[in-house]
Amino acid sequence: MEENKTRLLSLDILRGMTIIFMIIVNDPGSWDHVYAPLLHAKWNGLTPTDYIFPTFLFIVGVSIVLSFTKLRERGVAQKSLVKKIILRSLKIYAVGMFLWLWPTFNFDSIRWVGVLPRIAQVFLICALIYLFIQKKAQIIIGGVTLIVYWLVMEYLPVPGIGVPDLSVPEKNWANYIDKQYLPGYLWRQNWDPEGILSTFPAVVTGMLGMIAGGVLVSKKALKDKLLQLFIMASVLLILGDISQYIMPVNKSIWSSSFVLIAGGISCLLLASFLYWVDVKEYAHKFKFAQVFGVNAIFSYTLAGILYPLFYGDKLFGVSLSSSFVDQAMAMGVAPKLASLTYAVFYVFIISIPTYQLFKRKIYIKL
Repeated sequence: MEENKTRLLSLDILRGMTIIFMIIVNDPGSWDHVYAPLLHAKWNGLTPTDYIFPTFLFIVGVSIVLSFTKLRERGVAQKSLVKKIILRSLKIYAVGMFLWLWPTFNFDSIRWVGVLPRIAQVFLICALIYLFIQKKAQIIIGGVTLIVYWLVMEYLPVPGIGVPDLSVPEKNWANYIDKQYLPGYLWRQNWDPEGILSTFPAVVTGMLGMIAGGVLVSKKALKDKLLQLFIMASVLLILGDISQYIMPVNKSIWSSSFVLIAGGISCLLLASFLYWVDVKEYAHKFKFAQVFGVNAIFSYTLAGILYPLFYGDKLFGVSLSSSFVDQAMAMGVAPKLASLTYAVFYVFIISIPTYQLFKRKIYIKL
């Protein structure tokens, strides 16, 4: 497989695609005009947007195996690896806190969880699991976690509510624990989609990526690796399809069925990009995604830092996003198309400094 030192090109491209779509769905020109597939499901159910974040966490798991396998081969001490894991997790979490506070730094309404905090948590737990627990035990831990989570969320009575009702956002353990124990601002007032309890199944998403990573670092031929990944994807999708009848697919609570289906999609994407990049040699067609992939956290962070400028009214009291969408609509452009066009425009804005780093082979690692 083609690698740049310790980098796997196909994985960088998939990671870059994920970041690009993260920016597009997070930053439409107007939230009043968004195509349905670019919105998260309000509660139970799935949209294409719901696959984006779990795919990134899956990639985190893959990257853990690729990175730490090479560090172990170089003889890096276990103690140094643990220190590296903890330090990186803290830095990712700190960047997440910075983005939430930026630009007002109002600590009275701080949100202690979110996208980057969840990435930090999943990386921390998965990396430590990889270092200290054997592969077979990892699979058992992941399976048991999903089963226990399903039993708790479906059947364990919630104080003041009784038997959980997963058709209602407020009648489940994730909501109850967030409301009782999660301080600060909650994204949904009484609960948070990146809340406390749903972190456990989110970790399993990262662990599925670790299993896929184990396939990639094996000594098998590329065609055999592809076959294993396609089989793994098929098994996860079948299990997810079956399990949705006992626990609904729900990203907001990161339901067990959601973990399986999203894991299957992520594994399928990984296998597909391996095929396109390493077998068909189409890497040059995905150069734009690679630019984002090698500096994923940087590009995501930059999108958050520049957001007030391109979406607020900080530029002479004018909102660029609102003005763009209004002018496009006045010219006869469909409102949703105008909103999407601005989001794509914003991706190109972020790509300018990101490309400069790529051209100079500067990879910013937290």
